[in-house]
Amino acid sequence: MDYKALKLIASSNPHIRSNDDTRSIMLDVIVALCPALVWSIYRFGFRALIAAIVSVGSAMCWEWLYRKALHKPQMLGDLSAAVTGLLLSMVCPVTLPYWMLVLGNFFAIVVVKQLYGGLGKNFMNPALAGRAALVACYASQMTTWFDPNNAQGVKAPVSLIGQSLDGLTAATPMAQIGEDFAGLTATYSVSDMFIGFIGGSAGEISAMMLLFGGLYLIFRKVISWHIPVAYIGTVALLALVFPHGNDPVQYMLYSVFGGGLMLGAFFMATDYVTSPVTKTGQLIFGVGCGLITVFIRTFGSFPEGVCYSILLMNCTTWIIDRHIKPTRFGVVKEAAKK
Repeated sequence: MDYKALKLIASSNPHIRSNDDTRSIMLDVIVALCPALVWSIYRFGFRALIAAIVSVGSAMCWEWLYRKALHKPQMLGDLSAAVTGLLLSMVCPVTLPYWMLVLGNFFAIVVVKQLYGGLGKNFMNPALAGRAALVACYASQMTTWFDPNNAQGVKAPVSLIGQSLDGLTAATPMAQIGEDFAGLTATYSVSDMFIGFIGGSAGEISAMMLLFGGLYLIFRKVISWHIPVAYIGTVALLALVFPHGNDPVQYMLYSVFGGGLMLGAFFMATDYVTSPVTKTGQLIFGVGCGLITVFIRTFGSFPEGVCYSILLMNCTTWIIDRHIKPTRFGVVKEAAKK
């Protein structure tokens, strides 16, 4: 046999044959986010599309500039910066000024991702960290939400520049669920919450579109079911046990379909870098996210707790991975404990 004719690749272990790489995984995430993005464009107008383009473009520019300044190889081809920018645009109000999105992406890409060593080294989700930074700096703009339907029920897309005041609403469904649940049910039905005929950010108005995207990621084996099921299940269970109003099931459905729970459970909490690697650890991580989310929604000053719950649990990932370890093949359990 002529071994010289064989196309052999010499590399270090582990030797796993797979066509998946970072670029293909990130491309799947972008595809999974497209239904929710398209729905937000339908509801809010092209302002949602332009915001996504600005956010993605600025995230990629910040990564290119940082790595260029430090003479590091460019990594734009892996599309991780593009995913960060797209996710950040979907967790911010559609009326947020474009320059704030650029600043948010600077914090997400440069401070949270690159300063810690780049892809695979960050200890928290960059997009959520960028959102948290924007809330800390620009609380008023980050808590002003847009509802396409004004008081007269007329659909009014937000303007490309500035804001459309006829469509602005001061209270999101998650703010009403804690303060005036009866008023929320009178304004929005369960189907409105599920399909997406409500106000809010691009990544929280349609639970249905986000669910489609999440199931696509599970079908493609980009993520597993453990974190989303544990996260959403914990929120649903606590909503059933501690409801507001006389109908626990109705309160549970509003809690699950409202806010950024679907986006956080499928697209944020499942981040490879900032979530546990074992299945048991992922279940613990999801339950922790659900507990903190409900706690913030119930007792916190902000109506939504998804962002901070995931960021807090990101900080515990190393502890979970350290204490939830599978027994190695051939190792006695007593020796593994030592």
